[in-house]
Amino acid sequence: MLLLRKKTAFYLTDLETPVGKAINLTIAGLVLLSSVIFVAETYTIPNAVRFELNILDTVILIIFAVEYALRLWSTDNKIKYIFSFYSIIDLMAILPFFLGTADISFIRLLRWFRILRLVRFLDKKSFFGKINTADGLIFGRILFTLFTIIFVYSGLIYQVEHPVNPKVFRTFLDAFYFSIVTMTTVGFGDVTPISELGRLLTVSMILTGIALIPWQVGDLIKRLVKSVNQVETLCPGCGLAFHDADAKFCKACGTKLSGVKIDSGIEGGVSTYSLDK
Repeated sequence: MLLLRKKTAFYLTDLETPVGKAINLTIAGLVLLSSVIFVAETYTIPNAVRFELNILDTVILIIFAVEYALRLWSTDNKIKYIFSFYSIIDLMAILPFFLGTADISFIRLLRWFRILRLVRFLDKKSFFGKINTADGLIFGRILFTLFTIIFVYSGLIYQVEHPVNPKVFRTFLDAFYFSIVTMTTVGFGDVTPISELGRLLTVSMILTGIALIPWQVGDLIKRLVKSVNQVETLCPGCGLAFHDADAKFCKACGTKLSGVKIDSGIEGGVSTYSLDK
């Protein structure tokens, strides 16, 4: 039983082995599919299609619930896992399934947080394939963070404003347009929330963008400044292209950088480096 728990925990977090990649890619695909279903439901579609989408959405929720149960069962420190960031996101994704019969308006809002489940994959470079540098990974996080803020808040604002302001917030696209205009500080004013909760969400969206985006951009700039003092030295182990001038081992995988020769001369104000053949 202990071995089974360890194997379950491994494959639910692994992105290196074929089984681990298949499991996590499937979960990521289901997250995106559920988000597409939510967007589609904001449009006028035939009742038969809406019914099929509801069935598919229910199946996805059940899979998420099973995944959450497996993660909780396989972890050693269950209390720590329950209150971890990823666990809270997972719980918010499946909570509407368990409380769907309750007449609580905020439950429908929670489903938009499913897209945040993809955050866990941003910590794994192997998930992105060719994005195998720290700078590329940070740039990917910035783009995903921006997309997530816009997507989640668009969904929340739509759910809040559509019932009271259906002529302005007719579909998800209207809410998405409003979020883009707000985040870029253009502010045309042609689409505006009228409810107090909608305006509060708008303020929250702006503050979230102000807090997260500059912080991540600053991290990227610091890394770019640091890379100015690095030289191109291809690691034979992981393929990382740039290292510090005096590095003897790869900073990513620890492989010895054999054959590195540093010339002491300076030509034209730029230090020259070469690899021994």
